[in-house]
Amino acid sequence: MAQGRKLLLFVNDPGFLVSHRLPVALAAREAGYEVHTATADGPAVAELQRHGLITHVLPLSRQGRNPLSELRLLVVLWRLLRQIRPDLLHTVTIKPVIYGGLAGRLAGVRAVVAAVSGLGAVFIATGFKARLIRTVVTALYRLALRRPGQKVIFQNPDDRAAFVVQRLVREADCVMIRGSGVDLSAYPYVPEPEGVPVVIFAARLLRDKGIEEFIGAARLLRQQGIQAHFLVVGAPDPGNPASVTAADVARWQAEGVVECLGHRTDIAALFAAANLVVLPSYREGLPRVLVEAAACGRAVVTTDVPGCRSAIEAGTTGLLVPVRDTAGLAEGMRALITDAPRRRAMGQAGRALAERAFDIHSVVAQHLAVYRDLL
Repeated sequence: MAQGRKLLLFVNDPGFLVSHRLPVALAAREAGYEVHTATADGPAVAELQRHGLITHVLPLSRQGRNPLSELRLLVVLWRLLRQIRPDLLHTVTIKPVIYGGLAGRLAGVRAVVAAVSGLGAVFIATGFKARLIRTVVTALYRLALRRPGQKVIFQNPDDRAAFVVQRLVREADCVMIRGSGVDLSAYPYVPEPEGVPVVIFAARLLRDKGIEEFIGAARLLRQQGIQAHFLVVGAPDPGNPASVTAADVARWQAEGVVECLGHRTDIAALFAAANLVVLPSYREGLPRVLVEAAACGRAVVTTDVPGCRSAIEAGTTGLLVPVRDTAGLAEGMRALITDAPRRRAMGQAGRALAERAFDIHSVVAQHLAVYRDLL
């Protein structure tokens, strides 16, 4: 059915496309689609090309505060759609969903899949400016998403309910796919190491990922005499207003409470050498790091917020703690650091959950089924 059909995947960051949607793109090509990708420029564009995908680089700024630049992007995207004439447009993350929806209308694209992978920092921030931006973004979502020939993929039921209640999308157009999946062979189950427990935070170093709460909780546990080794894996993201600074990282490293490893790509090996994975995020779509932790058989401590709570089975594969609560996070971490049998049982249950719900082959098949339904 897909033979000769054209698919355009529009994602702001080529690195994100590689890490979170490449299996879908390759499976679509295997199914007969001519697969195009549209992203900002970046080193990962070359990797997309190495996989034989047709790439288009757009003048896309993540912050996008210059109205003229944003209008230019919309025009360039419209021209690209008119040039390719895709049978199906698949947009991922806030800006591509909105801009792709608007340009797709203007270019006459008949089938659109919009993936809402979390609501983003704009829906977490507080204050007058944040409320104003939310009002604008909400109106643009409604314009982009309420159209015929469209399916909207959500990763957790909280985001779906929020969009339906605000009439941003029709309930009949909603599809639930829990995350971007994990290659279970690349993230194998490995028994926990012996010795002093290793506790790991792995994410971009953004304040809304809960990095400051993690540092504070590690500090509290050290003061309480809890024996553990705390690792921070990730780097600041200068393009994100919620990012910590290099000076922050240097200060934490000098303090000696945590060890900062920077950006790493060997996450499976790091989890294999760890005992507990912690993500105290403020809100997520469905965090990949928790899925990877489950696949590796590691118990987790995360926050009771949309996205995070959908990635675990509370009390079975990990613990939920209050958001923005350093003391509560420390207590959850202490409970599992000091109870190895419970922690190991949660890790084993996490692997079973990953096999049941997060296998990349199942997630890819669900995406291709959405494509087929639309076409």
